[in-house]
Amino acid sequence: MDAIRAELLVKKFGDVRALNEVSISIAEGELFFLLGASGCGKTTLLRCLAGLETPTTGRVLYGDRDVTRMATHKREAAMVFQSYALWPHMSVAENVAFGLVERKVPQKEIDSRVDQALATVHLEGFRERRIDQMSGGQQQRVGLARALVVRPRCLLLDEPLSNLDAKLRLEMRREIRSIVKENNLTAVYVTHDQEEALSMADRMAVMDAGRVIQMGRPDEIYRYPVNAHVAGFIGETNLLGGKVIEVIDVGHESTVRVASNVGQFKGRVNRRNWRPSLGSKVQVSMRPEIFTEGDTGEKVNAIRGEVLDRMYLGSHIQYRIKAESGRVWSVSEMNPHVIRENGSEVVFTADSKDVTILRL
Repeated sequence: MDAIRAELLVKKFGDVRALNEVSISIAEGELFFLLGASGCGKTTLLRCLAGLETPTTGRVLYGDRDVTRMATHKREAAMVFQSYALWPHMSVAENVAFGLVERKVPQKEIDSRVDQALATVHLEGFRERRIDQMSGGQQQRVGLARALVVRPRCLLLDEPLSNLDAKLRLEMRREIRSIVKENNLTAVYVTHDQEEALSMADRMAVMDAGRVIQMGRPDEIYRYPVNAHVAGFIGETNLLGGKVIEVIDVGHESTVRVASNVGQFKGRVNRRNWRPSLGSKVQVSMRPEIFTEGDTGEKVNAIRGEVLDRMYLGSHIQYRIKAESGRVWSVSEMNPHVIRENGSEVVFTADSKDVTILRL
């Protein structure tokens, strides 16, 4: 399988720069996610990697091959679309075999490879079924089988699960990751669904306004967002501004105390070797799940107030807490045994190792 590189890709549509000098490197056999809000450039980047768009400037490489202006099928890449893009008048087997027929593969080999591809996506026995007789999840599996049957070196997926219901999406996440790993494919997956990316990716790139803002493992990006945009996009967070009043150095990482108009907060910096200066302005990021209920007596990282409203979600309950300062906080309590009523007085605190200090 091929590694994939994009070097300084620019893609213009008229006066609009959909991609602005984007460079990424995807390792052989890696499941890599492009993540961002609508219009950030992630689908345009995928289409440039696939050969469905030609970049205005820059290069795309598969291994050592410059494929920037090479057709998709010559790149040995296969695409799975959001809309499935299946032929409704054809059987499952005919849809899966389509790429092989176009390549003039002998019929005996086509039959064998179609059977293998259907087995890979757990659709044995569905060869003669019509597409309009298949559920949404089954149709997506057919789309995957059609991509796999040509034995691609790279698999490119454009929001493939967005049309499925919640339960099917969970099932297909496991299936797609399993298929990619079992077949040792290099895969690039576009989504706007943060949970999907966090649960499936080896690494990911968060995009905004045609640029890659941050790239890394899901846990790195979640715990060490490079800025407020990434912190707010990858999961939910409470953000507030303040000034640095104390810096404690521990190895290559600094712990910082911040004074704000709603209290004092202490946390770790989001970048190694960054030491903010006293009096400098920073932002504090506090995820809802880092809080625990109870008054520890600490003056930092504490929220005192009343329950404004709550949302019970089974595994956890999410509260909106109106603090004494008037600020409203989002706080999650995992595996709740007690549901606090609206108006209840509460105190929640967070450990400083879970609070992130962001550079402005």
